[in-house]
Amino acid sequence: MEWAAGERRDMDDSALADAPAGDRAAWEARLDLLVEEEGYFERLGPGHRALFIDAGPRLLVGFESAAAARARPDGLPLVVDAARPHGWSALAIMAEGESWWRDRAVYGYVDRLVDDAFFEDFEQVAFFGAGAGGYAACAFSVAAPGAHVLALRPQATLEPAAAGWDRRFRGHRRLCFTDRYGYAPDMVEGAGRVFLAYDPLVPEDAMHAALFRGRHVTHLPLAGSGPAPETMLSEMGVLPGLLHLLGEGRLDSASVYRAWRARRDHTPWLRRLLSRASATGPARVSRLATAVLARHDLPKFRRALRAAQRGQAGEPPGD
Repeated sequence: MEWAAGERRDMDDSALADAPAGDRAAWEARLDLLVEEEGYFERLGPGHRALFIDAGPRLLVGFESAAAARARPDGLPLVVDAARPHGWSALAIMAEGESWWRDRAVYGYVDRLVDDAFFEDFEQVAFFGAGAGGYAACAFSVAAPGAHVLALRPQATLEPAAAGWDRRFRGHRRLCFTDRYGYAPDMVEGAGRVFLAYDPLVPEDAMHAALFRGRHVTHLPLAGSGPAPETMLSEMGVLPGLLHLLGEGRLDSASVYRAWRARRDHTPWLRRLLSRASATGPARVSRLATAVLARHDLPKFRRALRAAQRGQAGEPPGD
C-alpha cells in the first residue's frame, strides 16, 4: 500500500462502505480489508486494537479511542488520516473504553515491537495522543528512544499517591500506574522533543503538565482551549498541520503559536473569552466586543457591546 506524498487515497471506500460504521464487528472487518496488502490489524485482548499501515520511512504513532475512530466519516484513526497525505507509515493503538492503555496485552505488544526492532526501521518516529491518549503517547514513547511526542492535556499518572488531587477520574484509580510503562514523565526521558499542550485555566491539566520536566520538554499553554484542546485544534483545522511538523521533526513552540492564532476566528473560543471578560466589568467587555466585531458579525457580541456601553454610561441594563 504505497502512498505518494501529497496523495490522498480513498482506500477502496466503495468496498468498505457496505457495513454500517457504527457496527464494531463490521468496522474491524473494514480495517482488516484495508491492510490486507501492507500492514496488519491486530486485536490486543478484548480491550485494544492495533492498526499498522506500512507506507513510508516516517512513522506516526497515535493513541485514541476506537469509538472516536469509528465516529469519523471514513472510520479511520486520526493518525492514519494525518499520515497518508505525506506517504508516511501509521500505527494506531486504539482502546475500547477508558483504559489509559493500562493492559498487559498492550505491554506485550509494545515489547514485541521493541524485540523486533520495529521502530528502528524508520527514519523518524513521532507519538501523538490527547488526554488518556496523551498519557499513553508519553508512556510508550520509551519504546522508541529519540522519538518526538505531541501530547495534548496528558495525565502524568492516576496513581492516588502522586495525583490524588485530580478528582476527575476517581473510578479509574483501580488501574495500576506503578508497573511497566507507568509514570509518563519518567518514560519521556529518552524522547527527542516532547510538546505538551494544555489549557492553563484547567487546573488539573496544568498540574499534570507541571510534572513533566526537562530541557527537551516544551510546555505550550493554550489559554481558553478548554478541557479538550484537541477538539478546538481540529475545529480550527490546524491539527493536521501540527502533526505534519511533528512527523518531520520541525515542530516547535513558534509553529504551534502561529497555528494558535486561528482562534481569533473560532467562535467558541471567542465566546469563552467573552464569558471571562464579563466577570471583569464593562470596560473590558467593550474593548473585546469592539475588536471582535471589527472582524466578525456576531450578534452575541453586538448585544454584549450595547450592554457594556450602557454599563459604562451608568444606564440600567436593557435588551
